[in-house]
Amino acid sequence: MLNSKIESLLFIAAKPMSVNQLADLTKVDKKEIIAAGDELVEEYKNNKKGVQIIKSGNSYQMVSSPENAKIVQEFIKDETTGELSRPSLETLTIIAYRSPISKLDLDRIRGVNCALILRNLLLRGLIEANYDKNKRETYYSAAFDFIRFLGINDLKDLPEYERLHKDDTLDRMLKKEKANETV
Repeated sequence: MLNSKIESLLFIAAKPMSVNQLADLTKVDKKEIIAAGDELVEEYKNNKKGVQIIKSGNSYQMVSSPENAKIVQEFIKDETTGELSRPSLETLTIIAYRSPISKLDLDRIRGVNCALILRNLLLRGLIEANYDKNKRETYYSAAFDFIRFLGINDLKDLPEYERLHKDDTLDRMLKKEKANETV
């Protein structure tokens, strides 16, 4: 069961996760995380599938198999050089005007799971992810390269930034949804 939880977290994170993060999220002792994580590394290494779990220092990550590197690189090249989809642009706009913002809040605002969109925006270098240990959540904000690409010096230079950033309509909506989830 713990292996399954770690596997799911690594899949959805699409980035390295430390033993501490995994322990916090699963509410399990770090030693158990290390044992389960190391077991997953071996299991994936031996299964000869398209994905693997690797360990680097005190972190684990789900990655594509080295045998598939060429095809994965071609796909990533297409993903990171093509035009942004409408959902990606919507997500990027929300991040630009409301950052820092959690994935959960993005999902609530857009009404869909934004994990793949966030992964693509991270790959393109348009957004940054920062983990808040106290809240145990990752928060997303616009990357410097995105701000520079827009030709502005600060997100505050975006049209109607102050009004939209401080508009409490979204905050009220999110509070209402959070309250409904706890009922």
